[in-house]
Amino acid sequence: MSTSALQRPETKPMMPGPAPVISTARLTLRPHRLSDAPAIAESLSDFAITRMLSRVPAPYDRQDALDWLIPVTSGTLPDWPLAITGADDVHIGNVSIELRHGRWHLGYWLNRYYWRRGYMSEAVAAIIERFSRRMPETPVHSGVFADNPASLRLQEKLGFRMTGCGEIYCFARNTMVSHIETVLQPGALQPRKVA
Repeated sequence: MSTSALQRPETKPMMPGPAPVISTARLTLRPHRLSDAPAIAESLSDFAITRMLSRVPAPYDRQDALDWLIPVTSGTLPDWPLAITGADDVHIGNVSIELRHGRWHLGYWLNRYYWRRGYMSEAVAAIIERFSRRMPETPVHSGVFADNPASLRLQEKLGFRMTGCGEIYCFARNTMVSHIETVLQPGALQPRKVA
């Protein structure tokens, strides 16, 4: 018997398909465009935002945005990185579900001018609801830095539960930072209460 007969065939993980356009009461979540680079650079040049993101350097400029956008807009990645836009199609943030290390991860950020209006809760709930329809048996992992209680509250309201704590490197802070890991199990998404 040959060794090829004994080897198990590789199984590829199920994929959600192309990133959708999602409309909510106040927002449109759409695939990014290269023309979003100036708005992304403007938002992520704000240290109040980048200090809460593990993989974003500081300072952040237009070339950094383009370096991120080129693979994101290529259509070759299985991820769902969506621009958060208002009625005028102005880029105000990002919400994404990415395949990392074999698990689907939620990430997000919002331009500081739009904080405390419920936009991020609206965007996160919308992307997770759509992702859950395409991948109903798939948990969604996420996490927050320990000094970001607002982000943890957002996740907990939507049904995420803490699974552990540790430290991860934050490029913007140039140091290890305490990190709370979370997961949303299939079917656990809590309906968002509209104010």
